Amino acid sequence: MTQTLTARRLITHEAVIDFPVIELAPDGTIAAISSDPKALAHETSTLTAAFFDIHTHGARNHDVMSATPAGLSEMQRFLATRGLAHYLPTTVTASIDETLRALESLANAIEAAPQPGEAQPVGIHLEGPFLSHAKRGVHSPDLLQPPSIELFDRFQSAARGHIKLVTIAPEPNAASSKPLALGPGPSALDLILYATALGVRVSVGHSNATAAETLAAIDAGAISATHTFNAMRPLDHREPGILGTVLDDHRLFAELICDGIHVAPPLVRLWLRSKTATRAILVSDSISATGMPDGNYKLGPLDVTVANGVAQLTEDLAAGKQTLAGSVLTLDRAVANLQAFTAASLAEATRLASHNPAAMLGLHKLTHLAPGSPANLNRFDADNHLTATYIRGQRISNP
Repeated sequence: MTQTLTARRLITHEAVIDFPVIELAPDGTIAAISSDPKALAHETSTLTAAFFDIHTHGARNHDVMSATPAGLSEMQRFLATRGLAHYLPTTVTASIDETLRALESLANAIEAAPQPGEAQPVGIHLEGPFLSHAKRGVHSPDLLQPPSIELFDRFQSAARGHIKLVTIAPEPNAASSKPLALGPGPSALDLILYATALGVRVSVGHSNATAAETLAAIDAGAISATHTFNAMRPLDHREPGILGTVLDDHRLFAELICDGIHVAPPLVRLWLRSKTATRAILVSDSISATGMPDGNYKLGPLDVTVANGVAQLTEDLAAGKQTLAGSVLTLDRAVANLQAFTAASLAEATRLASHNPAAMLGLHKLTHLAPGSPANLNRFDADNHLTATYIRGQRISNP
């Protein structure tokens, strides 16, 4: 007997299908999509593509820098209950040896067979160590590295080619706390050109770059911006800097952490108007504390304290300084928040959490809903609340 999914509407990457009937093949792919208005007149729910988070450091007390296979599996089951079918485990700046070990472990997870009921890692986001000292956020200053093609190659070798996205601060001498004389080593632009030529997407972020430096990075191949507004040179009316350029230049996609903590709602609205529904990307920047009660957790080598849902660097808190250390956000909440903050439609909000990140990475097929595609879908009720996720056709209940 053929399994079918029905709804009031199906939102795909290119159309809205009313009263859809989705036939599922035994292998968890979509066999056919048709429409039956008469039989489905009672339906009120909406089906969309499942989510794709390109920036997550962990969840359920598991950090991707150190998680065991069992820990990653538990994390992936949790992510699936929040609407994710795919994700990029995201590193944080650590020692070179720690980073190499983490990349090798993550490569093993990516190459393992997909498990029922779990979100699937499909690549790695390398966030650090090629970041700005001035805008490092929680990243350890002593572990930042100047742009290095040799070091990037070591990382990519350990990852067995699975680094799909890398965050780079494009300004000269970004990793130094003191101005340095330009030496013979490669510049950030050299690294951006090199990574882009290999098919790795480059995101500008953790940066104090000027507008001119940011434009040079875009010309060199940078395609996105990491958690827009956060860890970026502030906007100035005479020097737009990296932030003004990110908001203005249509060539860039732009991430945003839509938790109401990292970015105030008026600026979420500004971001969405600037980047439009085709260039904006919702991310969680979630850490191991996600899905857990307030307390003390890890972000790579860092200690993080979570209180009232806000994650901050423990060391800085002890010194009377507040430094955000990722989030406890999940993408289903980001989608709900975006609708509340901006009056975006469900179709628009879910696109930012699925099709746009896939498009930025050139992995369009991961979120396409058509015959032959994996049946990775989210179901929303009439009030746009996520009620179920289907991973390769298997139903997963949502909280």
